[in-house]
Amino acid sequence: MTAKVLYEGGLRCKAIHNKTGTLISTDAPLDNEGKGQAFSPTDLVATALGSCMLTIMGIAARNHKIDINGTTAEITKTMASDPRRISKLEVLIHFANEHTPKDRKILEAATHGCPVGRSLHLDLEKTVSFVYPN
Repeated sequence: MTAKVLYEGGLRCKAIHNKTGTLISTDAPLDNEGKGQAFSPTDLVATALGSCMLTIMGIAARNHKIDINGTTAEITKTMASDPRRISKLEVLIHFANEHTPKDRKILEAATHGCPVGRSLHLDLEKTVSFVYPN
């Protein structure tokens, strides 16, 4: 078992990570009858994509001795209706350090190896942009 999710009422859930006991709370978003006081389940999908891309990039960076500490990912989620679903995820990766053209190629290619991104439906539009200092 990876996690256990408890419905707490009021459209809120608490997810408990099996191995560590780490907790994540979710709440339905304001536009879907919730209070929007925590990540929504679809926010977690968007967040998972960004953190997965940075993690896979981190593996490539470690293997090639590239410093990506301080790199961030901003994820913008767009919802569609009928049926209600995520229609678009935009990931904007900001690098804290300058990188050579070779290193950029390695890091940018790594994002395509993200298992979360590979698991999302092909109809879901995904865009990734990279911002380097200066």
